[in-house]
Amino acid sequence: MKALITGASSGIGKDIARTLSKKGYDLVLVARDEEKLNKVKNELEKNNIKVEIIVADLSVKENCIELHKNVSDIDLLVNNAGFGDCGNFTKTSLNKELNMIDTNITAYHILTKLYLIDMKEKNSGKILNVASIAGFMPGPLMSTYYATKSYIVRLSEGIREELKKEKSNVQISILCPGPVSTNFNKVANVKFKMREADSQKVADYAIKKLHKGKFYIIPGIDVKFAKIGAKLCPELLTGKITYMIQKRKLKK
Repeated sequence: MKALITGASSGIGKDIARTLSKKGYDLVLVARDEEKLNKVKNELEKNNIKVEIIVADLSVKENCIELHKNVSDIDLLVNNAGFGDCGNFTKTSLNKELNMIDTNITAYHILTKLYLIDMKEKNSGKILNVASIAGFMPGPLMSTYYATKSYIVRLSEGIREELKKEKSNVQISILCPGPVSTNFNKVANVKFKMREADSQKVADYAIKKLHKGKFYIIPGIDVKFAKIGAKLCPELLTGKITYMIQKRKLKK
């Protein structure tokens, strides 16, 4: 078995790679930081698997297309590369937000589409899109990030229904965690006031549920309740609640 993981040099991506290596998957790890990728490779090769690293900036769409050309016949695609930002929409960096959209949306879209075509042709394979509980609600003070995750949720939900109607053996799933202890906080300029999940535990849970065929993979009972609350509450109320949460975690 062979898995391709983006954003694999740290955080959830690295921990998913660890989990899959223990299950015997050969790995293709993609990220921008070559030094960190090599450290992950050296660690995981001890599990007697093949590990290939590819240094690429997936915010550039041509790099996504090139990645698909160079890496074929995979059994599992894990779209994980992404980042966030926090602040009033009129004050945050436009360039950073456009880069976020290219990384969090465009790269996911391209890789999901190209590898899904391959998987449908052989009628097998799995895609795990790492989204967020943020994808189910409005996100004032993190509006762009929440919007990117909502895109991934809706895109994956639509593809799932298409695959069901076609009676395809290809599986798509979305991982929707709450706050996780990773480098995300530093990049997004936030400090969470609530409990953060352990990244490795999230990764282990995600792969366990993926192999059981689950579509919505939501680690943590508190996060599951947050999804239910977002569905039941009026959007205006959800927006107000989210605003208060985001304001508390803005770094002073």
